[in-house]
Amino acid sequence: MAFFTTLRAWLQPQHKTNAGRTPRLQVDPWIIGLTLTLISIGVVMVTSSSLPYAVDRTGNGFYYLFRHGFYLGIAALAAFFVLRQDTLQWQRIAMHLLVAVLVMLVLVLLLGREVNGAKRWLGFGSFTVQVSELAKLFVIIYMADYLQRRNDVVRKDWEGFLRPLIIIGFTSMMLMLEPDYGATVVITVTCFVMMFLAGARLWQFVALCVVAGLALAVVALSAEYRLRRLQTFLDPWADPYGAGYQLTQSLIAFGRGDWIGQGLGNSLQKLAYLPEAHTDFIVAVIAEEFGIVGLLILLTVFAALCLRILQIAKKALAQNMAFQAYGCIGIATWIALQVLINVGVASGALPTKGLTLPFVSYGGNALIVTITAIAFVLRVDYERRINSGASLSADLHPRPAPRFASEVSA
Repeated sequence: MAFFTTLRAWLQPQHKTNAGRTPRLQVDPWIIGLTLTLISIGVVMVTSSSLPYAVDRTGNGFYYLFRHGFYLGIAALAAFFVLRQDTLQWQRIAMHLLVAVLVMLVLVLLLGREVNGAKRWLGFGSFTVQVSELAKLFVIIYMADYLQRRNDVVRKDWEGFLRPLIIIGFTSMMLMLEPDYGATVVITVTCFVMMFLAGARLWQFVALCVVAGLALAVVALSAEYRLRRLQTFLDPWADPYGAGYQLTQSLIAFGRGDWIGQGLGNSLQKLAYLPEAHTDFIVAVIAEEFGIVGLLILLTVFAALCLRILQIAKKALAQNMAFQAYGCIGIATWIALQVLINVGVASGALPTKGLTLPFVSYGGNALIVTITAIAFVLRVDYERRINSGASLSADLHPRPAPRFASEVSA
């Protein structure tokens, strides 16, 4: 009985008004609407792109749709818990989350499950955890906490600027040993953007980017399979049935889609031509079925979501909610960067990386973590409005500022 009493208290919003009452939890309709739009597109496209593969592998064409729905249910529960917790709770355990994910990255190398030559998953019975997805969110939370606590040092001192780089470097090294080059790039670039926007001096930032770029280039060229990927990226048609097979099939999908596409369900590339089209290369199926126009609409939705998150970050920073603002900046950067890389890979603009399209691709861990991150953003917006005393309707439809002195007196 005590457990359920504690659980009920924990689920209640942790923010109190001056009158001691708990305000009703309101969420930003733009973030909710854009996120649900992307999730809905994901459900439709996972169904469309996985049907032939699911029938061939399991005999049930809706196998991956049911699993995708199950992951969405878990993500909804995780989002519900995050929405009910004060964001300062995240800040209090930021270091613990970082230590936990670093330990898990080490455990992946020792005990992880190997799939297609990569160790990226910790197995717990029939469930698996892709630690690199957790690392994206937990490193952002740690960086937001560090930049809030040590902002002056980051702006003025080399020590404060370099200290978080040790954490980023160790995390990147663990990810590269899995190997997971895509997650390494996303986490590293996201942290650099957060530091720059937090006030790091430009010349430090440029120097850091040059060093990091050289390091990533050396890493990319040091492994034979990565070198083959670069060669394939430069000329996928040199080996269309070998190393360049997946990219050439993706490019064929883009070509068949043309401007307006072949129509929902009419993709040919998903019929065993494009391997596992419902995961990393789902963009190719979208382009084939809905054309460049459909793809541009999808990218517009992503852009609107990221811009809205940055607007919330700006307003939070104006109210001295630095931790929350930096967290939102990191989440927006992470989502935008992963979208750009995923679309760039599928269209042949970037070398092949194993990154999903947020909210759209099939993939349980990525889906759960990104929806949890959106719940964090919604909670930040809620707390920001409570701190400012503004209602949701007033925040969405602010009264225009007076233009004349007579309007002020009126």
